Amino acid sequence: MKRYNTALTIAGSDPSGGAGLQADLKTFSALGVYGTSAVVAVVDENTCGVYDVHAVPDKIVAGQIRSVLSDIGADAVKIGMLHSSSLIRTVLSTLKEYPSVKNIVLDPVMVATSGDPLLQQEAIATLRDELMPYCRVITPNLPEASILLGTQLNAQSQLEEAARALSELCHDSKVSVMLKA
Repeated sequence: MKRYNTALTIAGSDPSGGAGLQADLKTFSALGVYGTSAVVAVVDENTCGVYDVHAVPDKIVAGQIRSVLSDIGADAVKIGMLHSSSLIRTVLSTLKEYPSVKNIVLDPVMVATSGDPLLQQEAIATLRDELMPYCRVITPNLPEASILLGTQLNAQSQLEEAARALSELCHDSKVSVMLKA
């Protein structure tokens, strides 16, 4: 019997399909991976901006993660928008219940392409100090890396140094940092 690789996306819903769990599921499918999802927020947005965000209660997010991992499992987990410290901690504690899930990728979504904030200011430290060290790969873009490092990054020449600094924040040599220009 053929076995497909599986991936779980933990992300917000983007009705335009250009980001969030819809984009993740399309990517998984294009790569021949069976995709599953845990919805953290329903976002009212389009290519022009974010108009509203309805957060899914933490208990429901944890339940979705448990339902997928206890039944289907996941060879990899991709984490996108997590809007609050409470949600970040809920996702982290729930994933820790499944120690066999090791391939965790964090795309620290903080700001929409339109410039609208998607992560509460007080949640930045929680994301950086608690979730990042637990992940195998983190994939911030330059603005996200700037926020995480507390310094302005605006040049391609700063990518290597920023990746090293982010890796050091994780206190773990197993964490890979892939900056998106």
